[in-house]
Amino acid sequence: MNHKEECIDEEILDEQQCHWENVFLKNNSMFGEKCSGPAMKAAELFKEEGKTKILELGAGQGRDSLFFASNGFEVYSLDYSRKGIECINQRSREMGLSGSITALQHDVREPLPFDDGYFDACYSHMLYCMPLKTSDLAFISKEIRRVLKPGGLNIFSTRHTGDPQYQTGVHRGEDMWQIQGGFIVHFLSREKVERISQGYDIVDMEEFEEGDIPRKLFRVTLRKS
Repeated sequence: MNHKEECIDEEILDEQQCHWENVFLKNNSMFGEKCSGPAMKAAELFKEEGKTKILELGAGQGRDSLFFASNGFEVYSLDYSRKGIECINQRSREMGLSGSITALQHDVREPLPFDDGYFDACYSHMLYCMPLKTSDLAFISKEIRRVLKPGGLNIFSTRHTGDPQYQTGVHRGEDMWQIQGGFIVHFLSREKVERISQGYDIVDMEEFEEGDIPRKLFRVTLRKS
């Protein structure tokens, strides 16, 4: 652990789980019903390469998981919010997709509950900019690589240091800032993305915008090397 990480208040980071639970309790569709843009892009590439068994980390209330399942993918959805997992299970039943989605509550700071080489691909939308230390992100990337088949894809999006909300609000250590709404966001630089992507070939790192601010993000495509 480096000096910067020693200065991080772990309790404040852990409190974010309760914050997300409360947010999801108040709004059963916080991000809307429609899938995200990155999920649509990922699905196109998964289909092109014949990737069918997909892991989604930080699935939230399941809008992207449900999109993947409705497009013929076998999806395993993980999130650390109990309410988020309940939403995914309820909506998958309502949409007749229960047979295509397995939803599990899980903290990604712990080892993934799957065997080596279990998935064709992994997808996450803004998981990497959650209140996770750089060492946590490196661990997550390593775990994803473990459960991917040879040549498997890890596609994720993250807010980056060019975002207008970077260095606003309350600093919580490293490049993490607690912004409006009480959310702690970890803003990643290109160098940090490269640093936590050891063991992968970087296929693409594309910038895009999303939302009203607008948020500025990277869409990163990695291949297990």
